[in-house]
Amino acid sequence: MAAEPTHAADRSIDPVTLEVLRNQLESVAEEMGQTLIRGAYSPNIKERRDCSTALFDAEGRMIAQAEHIPVHLGAMPAAVDAVLEYDPKPGDVFVLNDPFRGGTHLPDVTMVSPIAPGSDSEGDDADIVGYAVSRAHHADVGGMTPGSMPAGAQEIYQEGLRIPPTRLVDGGEPREDVRSLLLANVRNARERRADLRAQRAANERAEERLAALFDEHGRETVLAGFDAVIDYSRERIEDELRKLPDGTYRATDVLEGDGVTDEDVEISVAVTVDGTAVEVDFEGTADQLDGNLNAPLAVARSAVYFVVRAVTDPEIPPNHGCYEPVEIRAPEGSLLNPESPAAVVGGNVETSQRVTDVVFTAVAEAAPERVPAQGQGTMNNLTIGGRDGSFTYYETIAGGFGARADRDGMDGVQVGMTNTLNTPIESLETEYPLRVERYAFRPDSGGRGKQRGGLGLERTVTVENDATVSLLTERRRHGPKGVAGGERGATGENLIDGEAVPAKTTVDVDAGTTVTVRTPGGGGHGDPAERDADALEADRDAEKTTETDGEE
Repeated sequence: MAAEPTHAADRSIDPVTLEVLRNQLESVAEEMGQTLIRGAYSPNIKERRDCSTALFDAEGRMIAQAEHIPVHLGAMPAAVDAVLEYDPKPGDVFVLNDPFRGGTHLPDVTMVSPIAPGSDSEGDDADIVGYAVSRAHHADVGGMTPGSMPAGAQEIYQEGLRIPPTRLVDGGEPREDVRSLLLANVRNARERRADLRAQRAANERAEERLAALFDEHGRETVLAGFDAVIDYSRERIEDELRKLPDGTYRATDVLEGDGVTDEDVEISVAVTVDGTAVEVDFEGTADQLDGNLNAPLAVARSAVYFVVRAVTDPEIPPNHGCYEPVEIRAPEGSLLNPESPAAVVGGNVETSQRVTDVVFTAVAEAAPERVPAQGQGTMNNLTIGGRDGSFTYYETIAGGFGARADRDGMDGVQVGMTNTLNTPIESLETEYPLRVERYAFRPDSGGRGKQRGGLGLERTVTVENDATVSLLTERRRHGPKGVAGGERGATGENLIDGEAVPAKTTVDVDAGTTVTVRTPGGGGHGDPAERDADALEADRDAEKTTETDGEE
């Protein structure tokens, strides 16, 4: 059974103990992530680290998270809420990926485990004190194309196996029937089995570590710490929100088609700041689409939470307290709150990026000094899978970060809602029948300005087996915007055997085909003429120094 709710008003905790517990709870989430990464088989998890871990209390409030993937973490509370509807017991492990029941998109498989330190092997004799949650992008979960990221999907059934909250372990007993059902519907089942096992191990690590904290500090102190860290984060973020001027700030931006049509799709937002509260309303955003750029409301929430943390103080411990002052609305049946059976695989990776862009643009009116120029605004999703099901490679490719008021944008980094590494060439070529021909920065791709936008990348891969290639990308028509007179970053480009292909496409290719992804640069910040003037002044200073040295 779950523990009774606890509240900070009921128990006090001194500041020193609070700081110690806060760091220890965050380390629990970090250790979960390390366990998952070390135990995974797929390069997407063990190399790129496309996974996230977090710790929740018995009420389903996030207590601590590892510094992983923003789009995973901000949407995790919806997964825990969905599991709570199924009356979880000690010893259970739930698995889910259904975007309409707590998931994000189907490749992101979430595992939720009740934590009940002191329970026996059957899960008896202890209350649930929290939940360990891990989410990982699996390289394939079935569907119409290898890699489960089809550009042309028009309903969720085409995107892969859909899993509502389901007991994978029931009271400590593994459900072999459930595991067999899952593995029978995916490609490369051996890899999927290992990655699921790694997620379960990560969740078990959380229970071990929390039990150790109970032994060290006492059960009541740790549970009081749950409330205290949430209150601490809420108070700090409210202090930051008070610094923003009250008002309503509006912005619009577009997605470049949905994979079915090429027409721009509008996202509208109104951000209202009122003291310590923020309301973010997406009224006016396009209706849900025929293609797969629909984003579940949990994904839109995660993008908003990311922006709020970025423009307040990113050092505030991320937990439920950061989310409490923020209210988010999106019309039912819209792009950002679609109804089943809408296709959503691109919404998690691409629409989330545009939501980030548009909310940043709105907030910039209230806090211009805190918002950079637009970054690349896309994850540049590249999926290549053997048509015989023998392999599935998936990667998001970095690009330019937007320039800031006081410095250039970063070159070749992940921007916005993703925080993954790249797949090292050595690992990519060892694990897959692929050969990397080129991996380099794109010269002059950053937007010009007093501060230059970051450079995009070019990645060229030769496919050595017959395969299916899927591309889900953005910013191929509208480059990332600059600010304060800065120019747009360069648009991205996708090529197959040197010929341009659409931003969203799925195509079968023969062995020997070359696939090139050129990613966008970041927008510039400030008048480019000021940068030129500064450079000229620096050259003059250098000439004077040289002349003086010559006289001596």
